[in-house]
Amino acid sequence: MTDDHEHYEAVVVGCGPGGAAAAARLADHGVETLVLERGPEAGSKNVSGGLVYAEESAPYTLDDLFDGFREAATERPVTDYYIHNVAGNSVKTYDLTDLHEHDTDWCDSVLRRDMDSWLETRVHEKTSATGGGVLTNVRVNGLLRDHGEIVGVTCDELEPIEADLIVAADGVNSELARDAGLMDWAEPEEWFQGVKAVVDMAPDAIDDRFDIGPEEGAAHLFSGDLFEDVRGGGFLYTNADSLSIGTVFHLDSLVEQSAEPHELLDALLTHPLLAGWFKNEYHEREYAAKLVPDSKKVAHRRPYRDRLVLVGDAAGQMQAQGPIIKGMNHAVTAGALAADAFAITRGTADPAAAGRRYTTLLEDSGTMAKLRPRRYDLARTVGERDTVTNAVERVLASPIGSLAVGNPIADRLLQRAYNSPFLVSMLPDTKTGYISLPTLIAEEHGKTIHWESDIEPPTLEERIGDLTYDTDVGNPHIELRDESAAASGAAVTACPVSARDFGGGCYRSEAVTTNGTEETLVSLDTQPCVECGTCAIVADTEWEHPRGGKGVEYREG
Repeated sequence: MTDDHEHYEAVVVGCGPGGAAAAARLADHGVETLVLERGPEAGSKNVSGGLVYAEESAPYTLDDLFDGFREAATERPVTDYYIHNVAGNSVKTYDLTDLHEHDTDWCDSVLRRDMDSWLETRVHEKTSATGGGVLTNVRVNGLLRDHGEIVGVTCDELEPIEADLIVAADGVNSELARDAGLMDWAEPEEWFQGVKAVVDMAPDAIDDRFDIGPEEGAAHLFSGDLFEDVRGGGFLYTNADSLSIGTVFHLDSLVEQSAEPHELLDALLTHPLLAGWFKNEYHEREYAAKLVPDSKKVAHRRPYRDRLVLVGDAAGQMQAQGPIIKGMNHAVTAGALAADAFAITRGTADPAAAGRRYTTLLEDSGTMAKLRPRRYDLARTVGERDTVTNAVERVLASPIGSLAVGNPIADRLLQRAYNSPFLVSMLPDTKTGYISLPTLIAEEHGKTIHWESDIEPPTLEERIGDLTYDTDVGNPHIELRDESAAASGAAVTACPVSARDFGGGCYRSEAVTTNGTEETLVSLDTQPCVECGTCAIVADTEWEHPRGGKGVEYREG
C-alpha cells in the first residue's frame, strides 16, 4: 500500500443484492466503505427472473439487513408454485408448493430496477455514516496491484483507489474476477442464458386470471417440447402490475441447436396455455437478457485472492437445479458473510485473511453445500454419460416408457419426485429431464388445450428500439478478434439481439468472395448490445463493460 492513492477500508464494486448486503453489513461493523456502481442508478444494469428467497437456514436475508425491504422494494409474495409439462397443446401441471416452501421463510417476485435502486438509497445512508457512500456512473475496469499483490481497483472515471478489502459484486460478467484469474469464460456448458419480457397486466386482472388475492403471487415453470431440443425451460412470475415471462437455457445447447433466444421466448409467449392468461391483451414493457452461472459447475470454492473477495454471480453463486432457481438470496448471504469475515480479521497484516475466513463461513453456513451439492457430482458421473442418456431416451420412446410413465401410480410418484429437494439436487443436465420426460408426461397425463393464441409479440427490431441506450460513440466495448464463421459464427444466433437475416442486431454474417473463394464472415455492431456476455463465450472477442453510465439502461430489470 502507498500514499499515492485515495484509500478506503473497503471498496464494494456493484450495488445489486450481494454488493448491497456486503456494504450494509460493513457499515454495521463501522467500516469505512465506498460502493462503486457502473449504472446511472443501481438496477439499471441488472436483470433477474426474478424471485428473491429468504431461506430459514440462511444466516442473512434482505429483510434482516434492511428494515421495510419487502413492503417497499418487492412486487408480490409468491404463494402458488407450479410446473407445466408440455407436449404440443397437451399440458400436465404439478403443484410444486412443497418444494417451493422447503426451507423458505418467504419468497417475493421483484423487478431489479425498483429493488436495487431502493437498496442503493439505504446503502448510501448506511455507508455515509461511516465515511463512505455510493458513487454511480463509475466503471471499475481492473485491479490495482503493488508488486503483484492486489491492493485496490482502477476505474475509467476515477483515479485508482486502494482498499483493505475489495468486494467484487460486479455480476456474472465480473471483470475483477477475470483479472484476478478466479473465473473465466472458457466453457459454454457452465453457463445458462436467460431472456425475459416484462408484460403489462392490471393488478385486478392478475388476481382474477391467476386465481390469487391482492397480497398473493404465482410462479409457473414450463418444460417439454415447446422449446424443441434446447435444454432448459420457461418461467412466469406475477408482479404487482405486470408479469415477468422468460426462458433459461444451457448455453452449450443453445449453440448446438443454433436456436435463436428471441424465438424461443416467443414460443412460450404464444403457447395456448398463456393465451388463457393474456385474454388477447399483450403489451411488452421491456425485453432483456443475461448470462447465469451454473453453480453446480462454477461456484468458486475459494472465492478470494489477496484483498479481493467475490460474491454473487461474480463467484458463480447461482443455484439452478431443475425447478430450484435461487441466486439473489445466496448473493446476499455471501456479501454479508464477506463483511463479517473482514470485521473478524480487521487489522490483520495478512492480505488474504478475510478471504480465507469468508471461505470458511460459506462452508460452515451450508451455502456451498447448496451451490455445489455433492449428490449432483456423484449423479453426473453416470447420469450425464452419452451412453446412459441414449439408453434412457430409447426406453422413454418405447412402449415400455409409455407404460412406465402413463399409469396412475407413476403420476403420483412423479408429483412427489418433482417436490423432492433430494432428487432435484441430483438431476442430470440432459435432454431427458428438460425435454423427453416432461413431453412424455404431458402426452400420457396431460389435458388438451382447445384454443389457440392470437398474441403477436414484438419483433426483435421493435424490442431493441424500445430499449434505452446511452451509446458511448467511438468507444466500442467489444472487439471481434476473429471474424470467421468457425470462430464467431455462433454469436449470430446465440446473441439475444441478433438473428439470421436480421441486420439490426449486434452480430450478422455474410458471404464474401475473395480471389474466387467464398467464405462466411461475421461482423459486429455493439450499439444494440444488452451486455449479457454471451458473445464472450461463444465467439472470439475481447469483451468488457461499457464505461460508467453508458450502454443499455434497463427500466424494469
